[in-house]
Amino acid sequence: MNPSQTVTLYRKAVEYAGLTGRERVLDAYSGVGTVSLFMARAAREVYGIESVRTAVHDARANAELNAITNARFIEGRVERALPALLREGVTFDVAVVDPPRAGCDREALLALAGEAMGSDETRGLGGVPQIVYISCNPSTLARDLAILSGLDYRIVEVQPVDMFPHTHHVETVVLITRVTK
Repeated sequence: MNPSQTVTLYRKAVEYAGLTGRERVLDAYSGVGTVSLFMARAAREVYGIESVRTAVHDARANAELNAITNARFIEGRVERALPALLREGVTFDVAVVDPPRAGCDREALLALAGEAMGSDETRGLGGVPQIVYISCNPSTLARDLAILSGLDYRIVEVQPVDMFPHTHHVETVVLITRVTK
């Protein structure tokens, strides 16, 4: 692992998010909150969604340890928790997606696009206008980008980050925006 490249990756994600301090950010697959807390310093509010209970507990503790008060962490699967937030009237200006190697669940991508299956209340809400996708697996990234392209998103910029020098592994940060019709 290359710790200096970790900072490079997070800075690139913040740059792609275009944060001005007014945005509400979704961090899908938030883990222990590292990306959420990095984003929280430049955003109005951050919601992290994570399915692993202990990771959510650690994310909340990390926010407290770092005196970050504008980050909220929700335990649940993205494909279920995001539509629930949308039904409550919570909207997002940008989503950061940092899934495990298996990539995003298809229903999570549909939820990001405002097309959650079986949810008439959230279908057609327009989806998150901008997505910053952080990936550790080029093949699942390609699969997920193809799905998002079919949901009216377009790839704007791609930045590989060499987190693991002298190996074939690479992290990739992708800026994706909603196509307006």
